[in-house]
Amino acid sequence: MATLFRRRRSKATQTERVRERRHEGFLRYAGFRWAKISGGLCLLIILSYALVDVTPRHNGGSWYGYTLGTIGALLILWLTALGYRKRKMTSDHWSLKAWTSAHVYLGLSLIVIGTWHTGFQLGWNVHTLAWALMMLVILSGLYGIIVYATLPQALSNNREQMTQMQMLEAIRAFDRQLHSAAQPLTPEDTAPVLAALDEDPFAGGIVARLRGRYPNCATAAALRALSLPRSSDAAAREKVVGLLKQKEAALARLRKHLRIRGLLEIWLYAHVPLTFALIAALSAHIISVFFYW
Repeated sequence: MATLFRRRRSKATQTERVRERRHEGFLRYAGFRWAKISGGLCLLIILSYALVDVTPRHNGGSWYGYTLGTIGALLILWLTALGYRKRKMTSDHWSLKAWTSAHVYLGLSLIVIGTWHTGFQLGWNVHTLAWALMMLVILSGLYGIIVYATLPQALSNNREQMTQMQMLEAIRAFDRQLHSAAQPLTPEDTAPVLAALDEDPFAGGIVARLRGRYPNCATAAALRALSLPRSSDAAAREKVVGLLKQKEAALARLRKHLRIRGLLEIWLYAHVPLTFALIAALSAHIISVFFYW
């Protein structure tokens, strides 16, 4: 009996551990394993930099500088493999979650590896350009980490189990109701309602989408217009105003959804091109070093 109880308890414990691993984010993967490895690597570099004597001073052209430069270059090339790695799904020690965790923390370690490689000697040259691009790539990556850690929950809360297509269909449904409800109105009151019906929910461009502000919203303009005293039938106007308010709320939800998605995705439009620019500058840096070496 006791043996059976222990087996059941062991299985329950294992099941709980599996559940914890499934819900564990990439930043906390394996008890911050890659954060500890990255931190240890950075500490080793800082200590060795202070203890190693390089004449006349530390620089990228010393044996120590070449060592850090080689580590940094190989690490950058490995980090770019994450895009390819995303296409393969595995659940072992090199699962996508583990790889992403390593990508984040080892990428941050490049701040120390790259900067200490230069010996803090920066100038207007291709070598500093490679370092500056590396820092920009890291900064864009940090932005990506922040938004992916904070915005998905906001996206889920705003959607309330609705898909983007369902949000659009809700707006179209209000448009159909508005078209019928606006028939008794005078031409003066009908005009702003028709403008609201012709409104493109995606209009405004990338700036408006990211800011979440639509000053030229036709639905809001129609609400303002119909709030003024008119000669139209009061009951018809009240019904139209109620539908316009519902459509405005549906538009606000869709636009907030688009804004959050935009904030989640926009960093990639900087991170990926900057990565390719970094690889180009890094290649020029390495070639120039060997050419003048």
